[in-house]
Formats: sequence, C-alpha cells, structure tokens
Amino acid sequence: MGQQRSSRRILVVDDNPDAAELVAQLLALEGHEVSFACSGADALGVADRLVPEVVFLDIGMPGMDGYQVASALRRSGRFSGTRIVALTAWGNAKAREWSAATGFDAHLVKPARAEILLREVAQRAGGLIER
Repeated sequence: MGQQRSSRRILVVDDNPDAAELVAQLLALEGHEVSFACSGADALGVADRLVPEVVFLDIGMPGMDGYQVASALRRSGRFSGTRIVALTAWGNAKAREWSAATGFDAHLVKPARAEILLREVAQRAGGLIER
C-alpha cells in the first residue's frame, strides 16, 4: 500500500454494511473513488450511476445474490470493461464454478488481504483468476 496508482471508480457490495464500508474505506485511502451498496438491487442502481471500473461483490446476499448481480451487469454493454471480483466467504469449487459461469473475473475468499484487493483493482477485466 501507499504506492502511487491511478484512481479507479470502485463499487463494493456486501449485505454486511460494516464489511462493505471497511473495504470501501481501505480503497478510498488509496485514492480511489469508492461507493458501496448493501443489496443486489442497490448495487445495480449504484453501478448504473457510477459505471464502476471494478466491483467487489459478495455472493451470499439475501434477495438478489452476487451471481444474479454479476449476470445482470454482464448482460449490459455498459459494464463490458468492468472487472467483477467475488469477495465472499464461499470458497468451494461449486462457488468458483458459478463465479466463472456468471461473469466474475476473479474469486477471492474473505478475509482478503489489502494487497490482494489492490492487485485486483490494478487488473483489467478478463479471465477468471482463483485465489
């Protein structure tokens, strides 16, 4: 942390507001423009306004889960260049398969270290990377 990086528009989505805010604050301290949402429906609304370059997205959320949010983002041409990263407690093989199938670019298991989050921010959208 602390290195000079280009600022990115980032959306953090987690149904646990404390978890979402913590990740958002960490990324904001690195100079990024960060918003957060605590539900899938809210995430789509914020994404529509922000058009984020990176989305950190929890999978296990009530109502609209992270898979549904990622699928909705991928169906929209507006988000074709957005890097979508699962940030979830679900690290099993099935969860990772679904991540790849629904358009995630990477799959991180909570808690993820700050340097790993920042490395994901620096990446571009494209192929699933498992960590």
